[in-house]
Amino acid sequence: MESFLFQATIYLGAAVIAVPLAARLGLGSVLGYLLAGIIIGPVTGLVGTEAQDLQHFAEFGVVMMLFLIGLELEPRTLWDMRHRLVGLGGLQVAVTTLAIMGGAMLMGYGASVAFAIGMIFALSSTAIVLQTLDEKGLMQTGGGRATFSVLLTQDIAVIPMLAILPLLAVPAMLTLNPDGSLQRVMPYHDDHSTISLVADLPGWGVTLVTLGAVAAVILTGVFLTRPVFRYIHHARLREMYTALALLIVVSIAVLMGMVGLSPALGTFLAGVVLANSEFRHELESDLAPFKGLLLGLFFITVGAGINFTLLFDETGYILLMAAGVMLIKGAILYILAVIFKVRGKDRWLFTLGLAQAGEFGFVLVSFSLQQGVLSAGLGNRILLIIAMSMLITPLLFILYELVSRRMTDHEHVEDDEVDEQGTVIIAGIGRFGQIVNRLVQSAGFSTVIIDSNLTAVQTMRKFGFRGFFGDPTRPDLLNAAGLEDAKVLVVAIDDKASAVKLVTYARKARPDLHIVARARDRVHVYELYAAGANDITREMFDSSLRAGRYALENLGLSGFEAAAAEQTFYQHDRQALRELAELWRPGVPVSEVPEYVKRAKELDNELETALATRQQANESKGERPRPGSSPGRLHGGG
Repeated sequence: MESFLFQATIYLGAAVIAVPLAARLGLGSVLGYLLAGIIIGPVTGLVGTEAQDLQHFAEFGVVMMLFLIGLELEPRTLWDMRHRLVGLGGLQVAVTTLAIMGGAMLMGYGASVAFAIGMIFALSSTAIVLQTLDEKGLMQTGGGRATFSVLLTQDIAVIPMLAILPLLAVPAMLTLNPDGSLQRVMPYHDDHSTISLVADLPGWGVTLVTLGAVAAVILTGVFLTRPVFRYIHHARLREMYTALALLIVVSIAVLMGMVGLSPALGTFLAGVVLANSEFRHELESDLAPFKGLLLGLFFITVGAGINFTLLFDETGYILLMAAGVMLIKGAILYILAVIFKVRGKDRWLFTLGLAQAGEFGFVLVSFSLQQGVLSAGLGNRILLIIAMSMLITPLLFILYELVSRRMTDHEHVEDDEVDEQGTVIIAGIGRFGQIVNRLVQSAGFSTVIIDSNLTAVQTMRKFGFRGFFGDPTRPDLLNAAGLEDAKVLVVAIDDKASAVKLVTYARKARPDLHIVARARDRVHVYELYAAGANDITREMFDSSLRAGRYALENLGLSGFEAAAAEQTFYQHDRQALRELAELWRPGVPVSEVPEYVKRAKELDNELETALATRQQANESKGERPRPGSSPGRLHGGG
């Protein structure tokens, strides 16, 4: 027990120290975990051979990750991805396998061994790539979606690969002894046995059992999860939800393993089935911490398992092979990206992100050793090549960021020439600006829209609304849009500093112009107020008030009482913002301004009193208040 706790302390301590440091240096958490493993393993020797056994346990983090990914994908979304799954992903696996197989045969390996090597290196690291895409916010980009399609196809491809490998096995292999004699070596067999539902069954029996297992997962997700969650809900114990979430993932993984399928694929399928479930967010919140810790542990064991003795003995060979594999995969990925019209930065994300070997390669190598497809020496070298390529991957993402930044600089699009003028100028055409534009135009007033987001402008044009691409803070564009004669300027751009800059310029250029501005939070309200905006609304305020009113109505208040509370809060908040704006100091956090904090507390107490007084007054008069009907200057919540 003491030994276990000591090892746990080492692993957790290494992660806590290395990962935040790597993240602060911009290297990403994955590289931090890998470096932590190298330090506690080969460098200091704090952990030993138990890291390999621990790695099999940590691989369960990949299983959880795919389950959580499945929860984000509705079946219709998965069906929409079918062309990329079969086309892009299928071609990547097939072409990469054949290309690396050809290279291995040129190095003198037999066809069966070369084919096994090709399959092993055709796979990429689902754990590293998806974790990094998620951290950097690239999952929803075109390149991120293409990358995910290929990774999902690779995970599915593991199933036929595991079926093919035994067919490549040889009864025995020859190895050269130090004295020059040959020795026959029997294939390696793992002593660990697992329960199998398909052992000794004929082919049709294996097929039926496998299909039955998949059907059981789907039917359980559709029909059984809701009753079980309701049953757990009656216990009113938060930890029971976590236990149920773990039970779902673990049991599905076990079932898939018993029928010879990939546990990761099975849990992914279960996640897709549960994507439309009302319990989806509950499952995500319960499993996310376990997924993160297990993936981190997996990366640490990869770093700790690097055989530096073999690496130092064959440094040139290992690095050359790792570079060769990544170059071959990168070239194939780039060509496929061109064929499937993955463009610009997305093409480089797709190419650099998938160029490494993956964790499922460790599984295939282990299985190949068991079946006698690979010799022990070759297996160790392949494991080291896989680990080195995974270690290099975070650096490739850094390279992508440099390439992406450079391409962004070179792909500058010229601003449109504004050739219209309107009564209302709208700067920014996001969700907020769209509603304002449609309302104003439907009332018969002309608008001119300027936005620096080219995609948003192009999308708006498809729906029949004309807009101009350009920086709304540029004086020449504002003047071309009719700033001198416009009656209203609506500032709805996302960047807080740019919004303040625009309000400041417009107020100086047109002291009589009415400026309506969107604010992100209270401090932004104060900044816009100081810059000269007339009406300021925080972006979530009105919807928050409405949601609060609905909550009050469902807590027992009548519609009349809830509306009265809403209006009182609205009026009090408007007045409070005016007072607090005078106490706000630019550049100083509001919590550090004593008079601001004091007055904010007083205003909160006044609000409680006002709510009680207003409710009593309205009840005595029998009047239904109309929230938001009075004019205002400083609106919003946050």
